[in-house]
Formats: sequence, structure tokens, C-alpha cells
Amino acid sequence: MSTTKTYPVTRTDAEWRKLLTPEQYDVMRAHGTEAPGSCALLVEKRPGHFTCAGCGTTLFQGKRKFDSGTGWPSFDEPVAGSTETSVDRSYGMVRVEVHCATCGSHLGHVFDDGPPPTHQRYCINGVAMNFVPDSAEK
Repeated sequence: MSTTKTYPVTRTDAEWRKLLTPEQYDVMRAHGTEAPGSCALLVEKRPGHFTCAGCGTTLFQGKRKFDSGTGWPSFDEPVAGSTETSVDRSYGMVRVEVHCATCGSHLGHVFDDGPPPTHQRYCINGVAMNFVPDSAEK
């Protein structure tokens, strides 16, 4: 999450801690990472979409999800305008961080080793998202 940008959805640290579980807070507000293979969303295959657990913004369509074998939900493309990226230089690496464009919460990272046609792999922490099946909207 950027510390210099103001996002459409902002909350105090106390409000984030009340809204999110401790694991979600660690990932989304403190840039943590969930254990690989630990989230049920890894195997979610129903038609639907994935929303930010912090603000409800639709981030990814289920049809853009693929099994990368990494242990985290992976997508080849976010919903237009739903995410932003920044350079992450933590742990002695240079990676591209993905965060929610609406609330600034850390979601994961994007890599250039995904499938065609985008060749992108948005490697996203499952605890940072909720899944909404298409049938829930009918």
C-alpha cells in the first residue's frame, strides 16, 4: 500500500484491524504473505468474480484465473482500473507489487511468466479476496 497516495476508501489503522482478520491485516496492510496452498480460493473454479476483502472492489473475473502451481490464486489480467502496481524492493528482490486501486491494500505481486495472451501472472494472496459466484447475483 502506498503511504503517499490518498485512496477513495480510507480507514484508520484501528478500523482496518476491526474489519480484517489478523491474517488479512498482516497481508493487506503490513505486506505479509499467506502460506502457499493455505487458502480455499486456490481451488475455486466456479463462474464468478474475486473482490477485495478490504473494500469490495471487483478485482478479477473467475475466467481469468489459472493454476500456476505456485500455491496462490493466479490470474492473467485484473478488471480494468481495479489494481495498481508499485516497485517492491523487500527481501533483497525487485518485484512488482499489486495493490487495490480503491483502498490501497496489498494483494500480491505480478510476474511476466503467465500464459498467453497477456503473459502476466498476478500471484494474489487468497485472504485478500472474497469470491462472489455468478449465481449469487441472480
